[in-house]
Amino acid sequence: MVAADGGKWFYGYRIVAAAFVSQFIAMGIFSYVLGPFMLPMIEDLGWSRAEYTLSRSLGQLIMGLVGFAIGTSVDKLGPRPLMLVGTTIMVVALSLHSLVNQLWQWLLLNGVMATVGGALLGNLVVNVTLAKWFVEKRGQAVAWAAMGVSFAGILLTPAVTLAIDLLDWRTTWLLLALMTAVLAYPVALVMRRTPEDHGWHPDGKSDAEVADGQAHRAAADFARSLTRTQALRSSAFYLLVFAFGLFTINIVVMLLQTVPYLTDAGFSRSQAAYAITIASIPAMLSKPVWGFFIDRLPAKPLAALGAVMTGVALFAIVYSVEAASLWWIYASYILLGLGWGGMIPLTEVIWGSYFGRRYLGAVRSAALPFSLILGAGAPLAVSWHHDVTGSYTEGLLIVAGLNVLSGLVLQFIPPPAPVVVVEKELSVEI
Repeated sequence: MVAADGGKWFYGYRIVAAAFVSQFIAMGIFSYVLGPFMLPMIEDLGWSRAEYTLSRSLGQLIMGLVGFAIGTSVDKLGPRPLMLVGTTIMVVALSLHSLVNQLWQWLLLNGVMATVGGALLGNLVVNVTLAKWFVEKRGQAVAWAAMGVSFAGILLTPAVTLAIDLLDWRTTWLLLALMTAVLAYPVALVMRRTPEDHGWHPDGKSDAEVADGQAHRAAADFARSLTRTQALRSSAFYLLVFAFGLFTINIVVMLLQTVPYLTDAGFSRSQAAYAITIASIPAMLSKPVWGFFIDRLPAKPLAALGAVMTGVALFAIVYSVEAASLWWIYASYILLGLGWGGMIPLTEVIWGSYFGRRYLGAVRSAALPFSLILGAGAPLAVSWHHDVTGSYTEGLLIVAGLNVLSGLVLQFIPPPAPVVVVEKELSVEI
């Protein structure tokens, strides 16, 4: 692909690279590092697992509320100012994590501040931006950028576990704050709102290619865009919220609970941390493969396959733990990672293909409160069930069943009915 002005490199590639790093930081800290911190912190501070997990359930609710405002801001302002503010909030919050002594401090810093920072830095902001820069290759662009999420599992989970064991959990939070500052500020400066703002066309099409009709998919995508109000009137919106809400429950639960789950079963902390790494490698490597097929095949059957795959993998993990077979556990986590690999690109491509790219930030952010609230109770419920029964088994089996259900629902969601879109300025769309 080339730029509209004939330049060799389309700037959208820089957006993809920046989104990779941004999601590595935001999702790594939001999801991948909490498991290794759980046991050291609750043992030191005298909390229960449910109390520790409460920050993640609170974070899900905060993410939904903050995301409702973020989406419209991405459409109007672009990602850069949001990500700069988010980085600053994240760095301050992580630094203060090292001083936590009371539960309310943990809930405020991790459940509220770190969540707000992650929301401004993370996948809603960057994936909406990617959907504006890419149409024909949207699946591959989102998939390559989403590899940063999985890379966090490969690198951060074992690294944080080792740092806690060698140093302590307070020092490790400070190291994460430093890492965030060093990486996130530069990538935020790379981000731009839309290609049209800078004389490019989506997918790097040149002016000549556009004039020749080679950008018809981008034009059609823009023309069929639904506003937030129009999207909220369609049944497809709510069915997607329900299905994707169930699809994502397992990743929130497993990233938080894997380390304590496997250590309870008699495995070492390093063996437990490696399970996340083992899942993250196929999750990362399979993302471009998912993206390749997403751009060439109907996305709904692929999404159904990915959701069912994660549910089956979770069933296999539970039974492998019951059998105390580390090798079967690792094999099941590989299958789980393959399902995870398709989750982000499939989600973003289906939302984009159903509702178009012009108001996509507003539409996606309207979905967040519903989908995150739907999944907010799952991590807390699983932890509470463990505190009461001493077992994760029943809770994880329910999560696995919900994943299979989400795949069945995704397969049968119809696209929204076309509407006549009245041309208006983007700045007035709410």
